[in-house]
Amino acid sequence: MKKITIGIIVFCSLLTIISCEKDFGDLNKNPYYPTETSVGPLFNTVVSSLRLGWDEQMYVHNEVLYKQTQLAALTSEAWSNLSIGTENIWGGYYSALAHIRDIERRLEEMEDPERPDSLNNVRGMIKIILAYRTFRVADLFGDMPFFDAGRGFEGTEYLRPKFDTQEDIYLYLLDELKWASENMSTQTETPSGGTYYSIAAYDHLFGGNIDRWIKFANSLRLRHAMRISDKKPELAAEIILDIVENNLPVITPGEDVLMTPADQGWIKYSSGWAFREHKHLRMGSNIWNQMADSDTNDGSGFFDRRAFIFFETNNENKWVAYPQIPDANTPPAGGIPYQEHRDLNYSIKGDDNIYSPLNYYLIKDENTIPEIILTGQEYHFIMAEAYFRGIGLPFDEEMGMDEYFVGVIASMEFWDNIHANSSMWVYMDPHYGPSTPNPYNVANLIYMLETLEERMDLMYAQRWIDLFRQPWEAFSVTRRSGRTPREGDPLNYFRLPYPPSEVENNPTNWQVQSAKMGGDLNTVKVWWMN
Repeated sequence: MKKITIGIIVFCSLLTIISCEKDFGDLNKNPYYPTETSVGPLFNTVVSSLRLGWDEQMYVHNEVLYKQTQLAALTSEAWSNLSIGTENIWGGYYSALAHIRDIERRLEEMEDPERPDSLNNVRGMIKIILAYRTFRVADLFGDMPFFDAGRGFEGTEYLRPKFDTQEDIYLYLLDELKWASENMSTQTETPSGGTYYSIAAYDHLFGGNIDRWIKFANSLRLRHAMRISDKKPELAAEIILDIVENNLPVITPGEDVLMTPADQGWIKYSSGWAFREHKHLRMGSNIWNQMADSDTNDGSGFFDRRAFIFFETNNENKWVAYPQIPDANTPPAGGIPYQEHRDLNYSIKGDDNIYSPLNYYLIKDENTIPEIILTGQEYHFIMAEAYFRGIGLPFDEEMGMDEYFVGVIASMEFWDNIHANSSMWVYMDPHYGPSTPNPYNVANLIYMLETLEERMDLMYAQRWIDLFRQPWEAFSVTRRSGRTPREGDPLNYFRLPYPPSEVENNPTNWQVQSAKMGGDLNTVKVWWMN
């Protein structure tokens, strides 16, 4: 509206309503509430909401998920404010959901009865983002308000929405993704003879590339079909077979779905802040044992080159893992490995930083290290599991091994590119080079094992390692499979408790939901778990 001059408004007021409605029905029914010009900015706001929250990273990822997945070791549980992180996730989601509901309403107002397919691409984009955002929250919390949520502007009856089952939400979203895959088009002209309405200028995820959106929809279908394979095996098999048999496009290596600050015009202060304030994550013995074949502390024992990208040496330039399950005799961790002084004084990590921290550049780079939504290698890991388990595809151990191989090589290349494309990465351990350690060291391991069970365990381990900076996804793989690498007792932490704001503002529905679950506890399994 800021770009519309008073003169243009006066001029348009003299035009007939018919001329204003030529393309999109009642588009200009209210000249002071232009639906079309509002969809793009609202969509941009929704895309921006995909960024990880500051408190989410500090209180949920760093304090809970890295520990529970054992992707890193938590050296001290100094923060007992999980609710701050859950509020960040919950509030961010429902704010975005309200914007999505508003966009959906505006699209309904824009629809031309004679050419309704003109809006299919934008509708598909909204459905895909809604699915991604909702799957993430439902996988962390379980049942949640959804179908009536985000509609407060429609009436007071929606202010305290009921909780919907995770199963119903999943089935709905999978159908929505299928609709998007089938109805979005890379063509200019619609089947009805119109043109597709575009908001490409506001699409900061794919720049209006509809082909990438369709691939994203199908990749999400694959991800979540596999996630429900134990609860809905027939549906999971149907979705996987549909995508493979019909050769539907998916995100492949090099087409990764990322939130990259430099490309999208923002600065990623959040991860550096979360690690500086939290301070207590270190390389754990569990992931060390998956990436090294000896306990030498000079780095020569690592056969997995990603170790040098994920972690770094201690204050004495030695590689030392913190025990995943420490005992009373374990020396305490300390130091200042995540403080910003290291931009100029990289080697100063603090005298008591005796264990290997996460790599400073990986978490500090504010411009070129992306937040990861979905990568191309994930497709190959899912295909490997589908062949190994015979889900939607005939059981084929050889095909499973081959898909694993491609997935591992793609993962190595992805993380090499993360390092190579960083705008600030200066120092790298001397044991890391253009082809050392050889990426095929890990990829070929699958062919050296003798049993299917060993191969499946390796496949889960490699998918777990690849998800190093997606601890929420690793948490889902760990809970679903129960086969990711682990030291000590089996996982007994299955979900996040609902945030206090939901308890306070939606008390009746929360009480019903809590009673249904047997308590709002982290030991309650989410729907798709066995």
